[in-house]
Amino acid sequence: MEKVSVTFETKCYENDWKILLEGERLERMIDRCNYKFDRKTLCINNVDDIRIVRNRADKLVSRNILTDYLDVSELSAKVLEFFGLEKEAFRGGYYYSIAELAGILFCKTEFLLHFSSDSIMEKSEHNWIDSAIDLMRKSPHILVSNPTWNRRFMEARNESFSEDDKWFYGYGFSDQCYLIEADRFREKIYNEHNDASERYLKYGGDLFEKRVDSYMRNRELIRITSKEISYIHKNYPKKSLNSKLKFLLWK
Repeated sequence: MEKVSVTFETKCYENDWKILLEGERLERMIDRCNYKFDRKTLCINNVDDIRIVRNRADKLVSRNILTDYLDVSELSAKVLEFFGLEKEAFRGGYYYSIAELAGILFCKTEFLLHFSSDSIMEKSEHNWIDSAIDLMRKSPHILVSNPTWNRRFMEARNESFSEDDKWFYGYGFSDQCYLIEADRFREKIYNEHNDASERYLKYGGDLFEKRVDSYMRNRELIRITSKEISYIHKNYPKKSLNSKLKFLLWK
């Protein structure tokens, strides 16, 4: 397979940046992908003191754990203008969406692998990324790929309409983990609606993942989900939880 360039990306906000930047969580997230990424990017979004968070991120850049980071607050106006979106149109989903859109717009590689900060690959030597990219480049009908979530392989099968030895094929999109071709997501694809996308949680409004899901269903574009490997998503505790306990739970 021809070598392609891939960015690892995650994001942080006020409730979780210390877990990612002051512990080993971020390094572990990258290492468990078992992949030599061309770039490793952090999107910093909605934090109380950006100077402190940038300082921590700079230290990770100096250690080559990160390649770079984005201050989403500085870029949000450009992102909204580029995609033809307005903050109010997210109906409460703006802060659940703007970091992902910034990461896509400013991605410097052909492919982008995004994880939410509270998602991480299981320990495995399996290389699903190259296999997924190979399929995605061969078929324009495949828009996104991901591992199965939380070992729920039967749930992933039930959400698919076909499968082969390695992949489930179906609709659906999750911002917990996605591997995409960045250029395809830099198109104006975020203003469509599909009734099936109303299954997303109401508090998120018209957030990024709901908009992508609508676009995929309207255009009959599919997701491939690995039958061989899983990522684990576990919500971080509330802000009131002791910081030391947070590190112990998310080592």
